Amino acid sequence: MSARSSDHETVFTLEATPIKFGPGAANDAGWELKRLGVERALLVTDPGVLATGHPDRIRELIEHDGIEVVVYDRARVEPTIESFEEAVEFAKDAGVDGFVSVGGGSSIDTAKVADLVTTHPADVMSYVNPPVGEGRKPQAPLKPHLAIPTTSGTGAEATTVAVLDIPEQKVKTGISHRYLRPAQAIVDPELARTMPPEVVASTGLDVVCHAAESFLARPYDQRPRPETPDDRPPYQGSNPVADVWSAKALEYGGRYLRRAVADPDDLEARGMMMLAASMAGVGFGSAGVHIPHACAYPIAGLKHVYRPAGYPDDHPFVPHGHSVIVTAPAAFRFTYESMPDRHQHVAELLHGGPVDHDGPDALPDELRSLMRDIGAARGIEELGYGEEDIPDLVQGALKQQRLLVGAPREVGPDDLAQILRDSLANW
Repeated sequence: MSARSSDHETVFTLEATPIKFGPGAANDAGWELKRLGVERALLVTDPGVLATGHPDRIRELIEHDGIEVVVYDRARVEPTIESFEEAVEFAKDAGVDGFVSVGGGSSIDTAKVADLVTTHPADVMSYVNPPVGEGRKPQAPLKPHLAIPTTSGTGAEATTVAVLDIPEQKVKTGISHRYLRPAQAIVDPELARTMPPEVVASTGLDVVCHAAESFLARPYDQRPRPETPDDRPPYQGSNPVADVWSAKALEYGGRYLRRAVADPDDLEARGMMMLAASMAGVGFGSAGVHIPHACAYPIAGLKHVYRPAGYPDDHPFVPHGHSVIVTAPAAFRFTYESMPDRHQHVAELLHGGPVDHDGPDALPDELRSLMRDIGAARGIEELGYGEEDIPDLVQGALKQQRLLVGAPREVGPDDLAQILRDSLANW
């Protein structure tokens, strides 16, 4: 059947943030901003990262290259609609022509949204993905954004999405568009030394989950063909190029995550996990994520009672890596029948070679082993949920249709309920 007459997608796209990687790479921050034409930048970070000294050092480097810097140090770990709006108002008053983010995914996402709304003024909610928001699309590129991650997890420096919590609706969701992808990223392993082990564990599990979900996403050519190129979603489904990035991120996650958690001075392990995060960001930025992330948003948004070790203690929240990984074993057991060989391959990539058994439990067993070894949450019970919360969690997950359509096996309310029930405790 010709491409013109097919009712299925025949095209995939791959876009990636230019990434500069290596110890000492952060020293190039001013040079990169100057290359991008920035004369006055807003540096976005959070109080915890500010305390490490990294933002002040990077600010000085940028100013040394003749660029003015205004600092916004109130990014919220696990951002809310209110924290995004506060950052937007600050950015409007700052009068900048570019952005630099220094921190984890929360700081990078905050800079993305501040850039979006100051470039194309509108209410933040108008850009939030439907059905929660209006899904408004920016019609032109944003101001330059240089992303400098200090964690090894979200891959936000390479993605088109910004994630936020909407407390009044008790749900997490996102803003997604290709123009949100930063213009340049600097990934410097030296910045990862200051991460507490609990943060390394959570963010590293996010890497693994991103990569596994994207490798196991519904193939791009099984999606309906869009009416116009503008209707082609950023998350397009697994494809040959995204698979390369996702597979390498899985390999690195299996090889280096345990070491990175165990020793802050293991620069190789922490650096390779930062690289894995960026690789996974490129992979899932093209292929997309599905069931574990769809479940993660209500897990993080429905209740606010969990206080994770190693994170800021100014408010209770569920770190993103915790919220995605707790349902991953059950989710991948559910999706196994749709693509057994690919599930087995993911298990082997994490294991670093052949595993001692195949079948639907091979990948879940590898994930549980990794989770136990690095002290992850056992399941959603540990995060504050019980059997009585499952109906509300299901409803929250069902709001994430842009993610669920990427699952390789059709998933309904009863399926989600069983996945969540099986995830109350993973061991």
